[in-house]
Amino acid sequence: MLSIRDCLDYCDLTDDEVALIAEHEGIPDVAAAQMACGLVQTPEGTLLLTRFIEELLARAEASGEVDKVTEAQAIYARFVADHPVPH
Repeated sequence: MLSIRDCLDYCDLTDDEVALIAEHEGIPDVAAAQMACGLVQTPEGTLLLTRFIEELLARAEASGEVDKVTEAQAIYARFVADHPVPH
């Protein structure tokens, strides 16, 4: 049986990335990890995950959550560096 850690390691996702996706979708981290592992395998899925993180970043900026903005920016930078979206 695979653990959530096995899934994240296989997909090269971090706990923080999965937590943001879970927050965006309003689902538990385990479900977000499963969803993200599937999505990150395709360019379209990677683009969708990138948009999820961008939307959370925009919400944090709009609500003035400075700590959340800083955290989301760092997570976004790592995600797009590790999972570039082809144009």
